[in-house]
Amino acid sequence: MFIGREAELQFLNDKYEENKGQLIVLYGRRRVGKTETLREFCKGKPHIFFSCTQTTDRVQLAKFSKQLLKEDIPAKQYVTEFADWEKAFRAILDLPYGDEKKLVIIDEFPYMCRGNKSIPSILQNLWDAEFKNSNVMLILCGSAMSFIEKELLAEKNPLYGRATGIYKMKEMGFYDAIKFFPDYSPKDKVITYAVLGGIPHYLNQWNPKLSVAENIKRNILTKGCILYSEVDFLLHQELRETPIYNSIIEAVALGNTKLNDISQKSLVEDTSKTSVYLKNLIELGIVEREFSVDAGIKEQANTNRGTYRLTDNFFRFWYAFGYTNFSQLEDGDVEGVYDYAVEPLLHEFVSFSFEDVCKEFVREMQKKNELPFRYNKMGRWVGKTTIRDENAVDGLRVAETEIDLLGIGRGAKEYLVGECKFKKSPFSYSEYLDTLAKLTPMKQKAKFYYALFSENGFDEKIESAAEENDVRLYTLEDIVNYK
Repeated sequence: MFIGREAELQFLNDKYEENKGQLIVLYGRRRVGKTETLREFCKGKPHIFFSCTQTTDRVQLAKFSKQLLKEDIPAKQYVTEFADWEKAFRAILDLPYGDEKKLVIIDEFPYMCRGNKSIPSILQNLWDAEFKNSNVMLILCGSAMSFIEKELLAEKNPLYGRATGIYKMKEMGFYDAIKFFPDYSPKDKVITYAVLGGIPHYLNQWNPKLSVAENIKRNILTKGCILYSEVDFLLHQELRETPIYNSIIEAVALGNTKLNDISQKSLVEDTSKTSVYLKNLIELGIVEREFSVDAGIKEQANTNRGTYRLTDNFFRFWYAFGYTNFSQLEDGDVEGVYDYAVEPLLHEFVSFSFEDVCKEFVREMQKKNELPFRYNKMGRWVGKTTIRDENAVDGLRVAETEIDLLGIGRGAKEYLVGECKFKKSPFSYSEYLDTLAKLTPMKQKAKFYYALFSENGFDEKIESAAEENDVRLYTLEDIVNYK
């Protein structure tokens, strides 16, 4: 059963219905579900779906020719293989699809280009001369994101400016991901999302009839299962020097977020080299560089500012629990690793991903105009603010702090301050007061709204005080069952 990807399918179908030629570039990291989405889009439409392989140019052309010549086109009466790529691509115009689009998908297009660097130029000439004014829809798909962004779409490259649509596919959000295990409790849905993230290939390995614990043991920690070797396989596919990348990813997964800390922990002494490795991981969609939501352009340009975090939940899980206990797992000690390494720390591990779930919840509320104002920017805030301190003269002091979720309205005249608590006890009244105290110096200049998100509800004192201060309270059930 195909799940999710409504936005991607809507985009593709809208382009298909347009009355002109279409050249679409769809790309994204490996395992994100590009191929399955394109196959879903093709259902019920006459089409050719060609999957490129890492082979020689001659073999690639022969395979492409064979697929085209299966169709009832004039050339099949005269040739068994096209002499060159120009003739092969031009034959697309002869596809016998009547009034419907002549739909051709080329999956893993970068493989084709690596075998023959002239292919983008050939397509450019055909597009300019014939395809753009014909009833053709050509979709070029690929996982090599750096190649597509820097080689295919960049200025001075042949296809620059020709694409009628460019779509970068990202992993599924929380609300689509949990459709893979609909019968789980709200808590187990959040835990599973924290472990797997929104990569369809990972989600498909999960057995929704088994508990979270059994799934982790059977489908991640057991030698021989697909996810056990997934991280190592993907890194070897995409990168060289995998031992160094392993050290860097492990450092980030274990909470080292600053460039210097990552360098020291991974034993890469030169921070400029560490920056290059991190940049490559960012291009692969495994790591991101995060700034405070109110950071300016100058701060973001400073290579020493910002923090690094793993965007891929499964990578985070594997390096926190699998990679660090790899010897025991190789020995088959799955139960021991789960009981002594995973289970005691799993709840704390999930709390970080719970913030992402809450942010997605707020984004969905904005789409339905259910927030007190429309924010322009929303994310984590880091800075100095006033906090309660009984030892201070006036009971307050200035300190470094973070806000899990800060939505900033137009002109910074309205703010939404959100705190997320994924813990086994209710959101406490003291935590509530700490939230209200944050950003106190700015309150004379703007209107502030508050939202508290909690796994295990709120103590009674908060519930009565929240009504007086217009503080919105959201339980785990409110968040998970929103859509």
